[in-house]
Amino acid sequence: VLLAAAVCTKAGKAIVSRQFVEMTRTRIEGLLAAFPKLMNTGKQHTFVETESVRYVYQPMEKLYMVLITTKNSNILEDLETLRLFSRVIPEYCRALEENEISEHCFDLIFAFDEIVALGYRENVNLAQIRTFTEMDSHEEKVFRAVRETQEREAKAEMRRKAKELQQARRDAERLGKKAPGFGGFGSSAVSGGTTAAMITETIIETEKPKVAPAPSRPSGPSKALKLGAKGKEVDNFVDKLKSEGENIMTSVGKRSTEAAKVLAPSINVESVHMKIEEKISLTCGRDGGLQNMELHGIIMLHISDEKFARIRLHIENEDKRGVQLQTHPNVDKKLFTAESLIGLKNPEKSFPINSDVGVLKWRLQTTEESFIPLTINCWPSESGSSCDVNIEYELQEESLELNDVIIMIPLPSGVGAPVIGEIDGEYRHDSRRNLLEWCLPVIDAKNKSGSLEFSIAGQPNDFFPVQVSFISKKNYCNIQVTKVTQVDGNSPVRFSSETTFLVDKYEIL
Repeated sequence: VLLAAAVCTKAGKAIVSRQFVEMTRTRIEGLLAAFPKLMNTGKQHTFVETESVRYVYQPMEKLYMVLITTKNSNILEDLETLRLFSRVIPEYCRALEENEISEHCFDLIFAFDEIVALGYRENVNLAQIRTFTEMDSHEEKVFRAVRETQEREAKAEMRRKAKELQQARRDAERLGKKAPGFGGFGSSAVSGGTTAAMITETIIETEKPKVAPAPSRPSGPSKALKLGAKGKEVDNFVDKLKSEGENIMTSVGKRSTEAAKVLAPSINVESVHMKIEEKISLTCGRDGGLQNMELHGIIMLHISDEKFARIRLHIENEDKRGVQLQTHPNVDKKLFTAESLIGLKNPEKSFPINSDVGVLKWRLQTTEESFIPLTINCWPSESGSSCDVNIEYELQEESLELNDVIIMIPLPSGVGAPVIGEIDGEYRHDSRRNLLEWCLPVIDAKNKSGSLEFSIAGQPNDFFPVQVSFISKKNYCNIQVTKVTQVDGNSPVRFSSETTFLVDKYEIL
């Protein structure tokens, strides 16, 4: 019978211990404290015995993986179980160190419970343990697929009804009713007798099909996996430990908080608000050379107060790369070309209220290498059966500030975790997707370059394509709205703006 499984230091201090039979805390701590004193130095063993128990152990750098069993337990089975325990730990911990083990202690305990139940070994392998601990439910996947199908059908029905109502509206206009003014932006904010448009909107809202509810199941205890239940049990367990005076280490997801900081709006939205958004799609060769780079940008105008509906936007374009600009058909193109002003062709008309209106678009397509905002250089070199990979980044556009940068390097499957040498920033190993994610909170002029070195079994082609994602509050083409003025009187109008520069595709092939 297996009494307990523990990870302890060379001095016998317990970091994580899971008891599979009734044992007190002082008893297990006493057994582990006695364990290092029982080992004979200079001799290579995998077990050591006392009068009452047997220790089966495996050294892991500065730690020991120890199984405490009864003396009549089958040692061959115990050694096989010990090997599985030792393989589980690197799945959850990046480094075999005390603080890393403590941080992932609950993940390890849940995995230990899948290996042993009531002191006896379960017939499981590493892949099954991962599936069980992640609670990967087939029923949940089926439910989600059904719900997505219902949503798609509802949207299709909504579009069909909207088309019918638009056709009815056009027929009514042909019979002599006044046609809606300013329809170019697809808005229903029209002047005069626009009852038809208002009725259309109302009917669309009221007749929007509801998503059918999921099929009801009989009440009572369910044998299906309960997603989210684990979290509650952990919280209750943590609360109990805290009440007993234990110090609990809490880890905060750095990436999510950093992403929230980047995405959180830091401005007060005024009655006139602009969204300036750019998306980049870029493909590079691994030996250098830009295969294609395409960038699309747009200025979206949102007006929430009717008294600011007749305005003009002053555009400042400092781009020197040959960007192609295009204004909305209802915007006065001559006025924009001559004075860089965005205004309607008919100054007496108003912009739509409470809707996002695209007033200016731009596009840049190039194969000029000097235009690449962030260069990635990946050098895999074979070293016997393994591969040493050196990868570095360099920010070419120093005016940019890239946040939440993730450089994703594919890894060969079935070869374990990479051995990290030097690294600027942090990394995550995603064993399910076979990816190494190199995470950098900020890349700017002060932190314009960095490198990562690691080694793993594989061939040079296994580490491509490298993919990059980031978000920035500064746009690439440097096109901004500097001022907003009223059409009548040319008086200035307070406005707010937010700028986003995103990645659509960024690959090194």
